[in-house]
Amino acid sequence: MNEVIAQPAFTTLTDLAAERLGGKAIICSDDFFAEKENLLKPGRGIFITDKYTDRGKWMDGWESRRKRTPGHDWCVIQLATSGKITGVDIDTNYFLGNHPPHASIEACTIHENMSADYLASDKVQWKETLPKSSLLPGSQNFYEIADKGIYTHLKLHIYPDGGVARLKVYGEVFKDWSLVKKDEVIDLASAVNGAKSVLCNDMFFSHMDNLIMPGRGVNMGDGWETKRNRTPNNRDWVIVRLAHKGIIQKALVDTCHFKGNYPDTCLIEGCNISKEEESNLTSSDIKWKTILPQSKLQADFEHYFEKEIQNKEPFTHVRLSIFPDGGISRMRLFGTIS
Repeated sequence: MNEVIAQPAFTTLTDLAAERLGGKAIICSDDFFAEKENLLKPGRGIFITDKYTDRGKWMDGWESRRKRTPGHDWCVIQLATSGKITGVDIDTNYFLGNHPPHASIEACTIHENMSADYLASDKVQWKETLPKSSLLPGSQNFYEIADKGIYTHLKLHIYPDGGVARLKVYGEVFKDWSLVKKDEVIDLASAVNGAKSVLCNDMFFSHMDNLIMPGRGVNMGDGWETKRNRTPNNRDWVIVRLAHKGIIQKALVDTCHFKGNYPDTCLIEGCNISKEEESNLTSSDIKWKTILPQSKLQADFEHYFEKEIQNKEPFTHVRLSIFPDGGISRMRLFGTIS
């Protein structure tokens, strides 16, 4: 049986390696049985009993062949964005007789667009961030990372071979805001820029983090959706810490794929607090100011609001409220940094 263990606090941070955020598996020593790209997909990986390929059993992860020569296997990952890594999950879900007994991780910082061959060469100055550590089969293997450097690439080593279902790299996006001009319009609610969904009252069907991911939602599960609420005059809400304190000029609320379950209306408010005050976000002491007044929504549609924006103060956090319940695929908040 695959083991599910308690999630460390760092798993609430952004997965910097996630494919959906822009992470890429660049090159590996071997992926004979299962492709390296699977490492960065959402979830924990699945198992289909009778599914085989011409190379053997189909597995939802990265799996190398049985090594008959000296050495070990490895895979180079390009993070979606440079960042500070707090912890990792090397998940061997469903790899039971074929998991690697040990793994280690190295990291480097390369801002140039280097080739896969270069990243695999000995020209790269890798720094060990996770020493050789044991892996359990069919399990999430969580490790904290003490090194607080800013990195762009990781190299996952497995000893000597085998399969890993997923690699999650939890941390904080690092963006050099000195390079952003004061009049440059950016998406202040983008996870790639460092925004984070920090709290919501309900995410029964799908996670609040989806709201600020890149691109449009790929299906109805790729959004933030609450359960059906039978309370009269109900509102559901999610709070997003903006990537940078800023002034919102235009908003996009996208109900992509939500057809029989989109909210009737929405409201966007802002406040100005420190990160340390986030533990108090539901307190009545926080003064929320209206950015977008309660506005009508429709099914499966990109709603742009610009003239409707009524507050041009700088804010650090926003609260999106939906009435009475339902699903929103994406929220974009375009503006300038303060």
